[in-house]
Amino acid sequence: MAKILIVEDDQNNRDLIARLIQLMGHEPILANDGAQGVALARSMQPDLIIMDMGLPVLNGWQATHRIKSQPATSHIPVLALTAYALNEDRLRALSSGCDDFETKPIDITRFREKVSAMLARSNHRVDGDTI
Repeated sequence: MAKILIVEDDQNNRDLIARLIQLMGHEPILANDGAQGVALARSMQPDLIIMDMGLPVLNGWQATHRIKSQPATSHIPVLALTAYALNEDRLRALSSGCDDFETKPIDITRFREKVSAMLARSNHRVDGDTI
């Protein structure tokens, strides 16, 4: 069972994503703003972070940059999940440190595939290095 941090300010979206994660057999950890997401990434060391980009306090780009800039959390994969659907938004998310990008509304099949693939890739890492 993987621990997955969901950083999402909209309660309905957060609850939906948490239910999907539970149905996949994983443990959701919930944060409702970017600052809380950074703090929980550090303290909980999740296996994956699902990051909304339009967040209060710290937006998703800022939160991801902070997570990826800290040695203790830089290895944690981040999936951007956002309503910002333009190619430039995808490029901005990837340049801030996100490892993949998915748009809202959620395509459940594609979302599950991306989460599974990201977890499989991260299970092949030891101290940030790929085996």
